[in-house]
Amino acid sequence: MSTARRLQAFGQTIFTEMSRLAIEHDAVNLGQGFPNFDGPDFIKDAALDAMRSGKNQYAPLSGVSGLRNAIAERFTSRTGIEVDPDAHVTVTSGCTEALASSFLGLIDPGDEVVIIEPFYDSYPADVALAGATPRFVTLSPPHFELPEDALRAAFGPKTKAILVNTPHNPTGRVFSRDELQLVADLCKEHDVIAITDEVYEDLVFDESHLSLARFDGMWERTLTLSSLGKTFSLTGWKVGWAIGPAALTQGIRAAHQFITFATATPLQHGAAAALRAPRSFYDELTAAYRRRRDVLTDGLRSLGFEVFTPEGTYFVLADHTLFGFPDDVTFARHMVTDIGVAVIPPSAFYHRRDDGKSLIRFAFCKDETTIEHALERMAKLRT
Repeated sequence: MSTARRLQAFGQTIFTEMSRLAIEHDAVNLGQGFPNFDGPDFIKDAALDAMRSGKNQYAPLSGVSGLRNAIAERFTSRTGIEVDPDAHVTVTSGCTEALASSFLGLIDPGDEVVIIEPFYDSYPADVALAGATPRFVTLSPPHFELPEDALRAAFGPKTKAILVNTPHNPTGRVFSRDELQLVADLCKEHDVIAITDEVYEDLVFDESHLSLARFDGMWERTLTLSSLGKTFSLTGWKVGWAIGPAALTQGIRAAHQFITFATATPLQHGAAAALRAPRSFYDELTAAYRRRRDVLTDGLRSLGFEVFTPEGTYFVLADHTLFGFPDDVTFARHMVTDIGVAVIPPSAFYHRRDDGKSLIRFAFCKDETTIEHALERMAKLRT
C-alpha cells in the first residue's frame, strides 16, 4: 500500500515541516504565510448572524447568491468586465481548491501546462493530478522579470494552459502591462487558456495590479482565481472563487461538485460582507503592510542580506550566501534551531532545486512587534 505514483514525488509540503520545527523550537514564525492577527469584526459578525439565522445547510454548488453577486460587482468595478454571477462565478473552498478544480475540470492527460517558477507548491501537484506535463519558465534575481525567449519557447502544440500568479509568491513581483501583454499574445497565438492566481491582488505597494482577463481577447480564455484569506486575514476560513466565461466555468464546476461541492455556508455570508468593505479598509491595509515590509527589509539589509524588495504580496526573498551556508535548506534549519526564527527555503518552489538554493523567504504578515522580535533574534547572525 503506497501513495499514488502521481503524488509520490511531492511528499510533505515544506510549510508543514517548517511550521512543525517552529513549534518544536519556540521560534518566531516568519515562514508560513498566515497572519498572527485576526480579521475584522464586521466580517465575523456577518458569519455569526448567518449561523444564528439558520443559514447552516449546504450552499448551492456555485455558492450563495449574495457572495457571488459581491464577487461579480467587485470584479466588474476593477476590470470593467460585466460578469453574470450565475453563469461566471463559482465559490470554492479556498483558492487551493479552485486551482485543483480548474486543473481537474479543464486539463486532460497529455496536455502541457506552462508554470512560472518559483511557484506556489501546489501548482506542479495540480498538474500531476490532471495527468499533464509542466513546462517551467524561471524568474531570476535580482529583478525576477518574465523572460520573453524562455516563455515563448515553453509554448508548443500540446500547450493547453498557462498558470499566472500575480502579485507573485514568493518573489513579490507585480507583473507589468508589457509582461502580461506578452502572455496574452502567446495565449491567443497558441489557443491556450490562462488560469490566474490573484489572491494577493489587494497587497500591492508600488505598482498597479492588472488582471489578465482585462486584456483584449483574454476574457474568453481566462479563469481568474482569488480568495478571502490574504486580504482579510482570515486564512482559516478557506473561501475562494473562480471567475470566467461560461465554458471555463462549466469545467471548474464539473470538478468542484465532486471535490467539496459547497463551501461553508455561514462563512460565505461573512465573505459577502467583506467584499463590500469601504475603500478606506484597503488603504489602511496597504499602508500597514507597507510599514511591515519596510521594517523587515531594512532590518534584513542591516544584517547583511541582499534583499529583493517586493512590489506586492507579504513575502520577501533575500540572498543568504553571505552567511556561509551551502544551501537554503541548511540555512533555514540553522535559522529555526539556532536563531529561533522560522523561514521557508524556496528551493522547494523550483523544479531544479539548485535554482533557489541561495535564497530564503520571509513572511511579513505579522504584527510589527513580532517582526522586530525576529530581527532582534537574527542579530546573532552577525557573529
